[in-house]
Amino acid sequence: MNIAEYSYGSYNNHEPRRDRKLLMNRRELNKLERKLKDKGLTIIPTKLFINENGYAKLEIALARGKKLYDKREDMKRKDAKREMDRMKKPR
Repeated sequence: MNIAEYSYGSYNNHEPRRDRKLLMNRRELNKLERKLKDKGLTIIPTKLFINENGYAKLEIALARGKKLYDKREDMKRKDAKREMDRMKKPR
């Protein structure tokens, strides 16, 4: 994760693009690791909270990628919407 350096900081500034530790129980980490080995699953961040003490909390989710036919259907829907919007606008 990229957290920008504090502009008024001195030599105490942190490295902006370093690995951050994920604070979870070993059991939770093992569960996520097992599920990641399944085909098509990945971890995605859904929300990022920064509290008043400056700590960042990240809400994560386990998600499965779209199938090819789902992508094609979404592309058709987007093209149809774009075409309808083009017809509506007067020139």
